[in-house]
Amino acid sequence: MKTSTEQLLQKTERAMTAAKTLFRSGDTEFAIGRAYYAMFYIAEALLNEKDLQFSKHGGVHGAFGEHFVKTGLFDARYHRWLLAAFNRRITGDYGIEAVFTKQEVEEAIQQALEFYQTARGYLARLSLG
Repeated sequence: MKTSTEQLLQKTERAMTAAKTLFRSGDTEFAIGRAYYAMFYIAEALLNEKDLQFSKHGGVHGAFGEHFVKTGLFDARYHRWLLAAFNRRITGDYGIEAVFTKQEVEEAIQQALEFYQTARGYLARLSLG
């Protein structure tokens, strides 16, 4: 695994920790954003292993779908979760009266964790192969 991929995965771990900390303190708007960024860094890490980098979120979203979901390497739910998390992050960051339920935030954090675990497993299999 590339050093830069591992660094992105470490950012994922930090983003998940931040999401949990913010959630526990009641800051759902920012917790939802950190959960999104955890997923975003995962997608970036996977694409990085294919020497693909993008300057915009939409480029990462589309390329993850193209290179990992359409090819059957990852279940489509991860792409759906990534896009839904992005939309929630936008609402949380820019919406003046954004409100997220505890359940929504817990679900987003759990999705990020599952995505992370799946990506780690995939990357470990690549290293063995």
